[in-house]
Amino acid sequence: MKLFYADHFVLPLPEGHRFPMEKYSLLREQLMRSGGFSPDDFVVPAAASDSDIGRAHDAAYLDRVAHGALDQAEQRRIGFPWSLQMVERSRRSAGATLAACRHALVEGCAANLAGGTHHAHRDFGSGFCVFNDAAIAALAMRAEGRARTVAIIDCDVHQGDGTAAILSGDPDVFTLSIHGEKNFPFRKAISTLDIELPDGTGDATYLATLRGGLEEVQAAMKPDLAIYLAGADPYRDDRLGRLGLSFEGLAARDEMVLQWCVEHGTPVAIAMAGGYARIIEDTVAIHAATIATAARFAPALQAVVRGRAAHSSAPPRP
Repeated sequence: MKLFYADHFVLPLPEGHRFPMEKYSLLREQLMRSGGFSPDDFVVPAAASDSDIGRAHDAAYLDRVAHGALDQAEQRRIGFPWSLQMVERSRRSAGATLAACRHALVEGCAANLAGGTHHAHRDFGSGFCVFNDAAIAALAMRAEGRARTVAIIDCDVHQGDGTAAILSGDPDVFTLSIHGEKNFPFRKAISTLDIELPDGTGDATYLATLRGGLEEVQAAMKPDLAIYLAGADPYRDDRLGRLGLSFEGLAARDEMVLQWCVEHGTPVAIAMAGGYARIIEDTVAIHAATIATAARFAPALQAVVRGRAAHSSAPPRP
């Protein structure tokens, strides 16, 4: 299973900034120590190109990001000060989800060890998100002829407002967002399916509700690809979360989504999305468990892709 990473492209953040940038390198280090992956499984992606980004984002916004012309209000809305490193990091993170999607469509499953930047809208960034990697990847897979229909299964605790807005009205992309009703963003967009949960929602209610959401996805389409945003922030001790899931509940969530992909013949690309636990090691452990679960499902997902290829007149593109 390929794991695409860009944690060595680091944003120079001011002292005390609340974004846990170090979680990405800690995650990769933990996975490398786990013994479950070979060095060849870890891959640095190419940066997303202007043409990739331009399918999802306004050209003028991309130009302002690339050339350092974001004003102070735009930078505050994103939550990061502009820097060349921010631009490169954002391009690489989007490139990692692109690479994970392309690989998943051939091998069944792959992951971006960052990504899930779902608050970025067509013409502005927001909530620590500069470019919307899921929207960029969904539109790229369709433009490249690799997938006709895509389901974005967003299990971050915050609504995927940017994803919903960018892909609004596209009948070939299903956006599912299961999130805290009273959490950021306070002005919600309209996904294909929004599931809003009250503060403190625990494992049993969350899992039953998610199962119903997945059933609605399947009733609407048989997606050629799923993009799964496996946020760690529904965790009950997340600083920005407000839900009440346990480690076990989050692991069951991952199992449910991946089992759904197997049962419905859908290859899946995974992005980590948010995670702001009071103890950063908790966030890293949740993300690492997601990847370990995906690796366990990887042989079955690979069989799914091979089975689809055997029944198709055209082989999957590399």
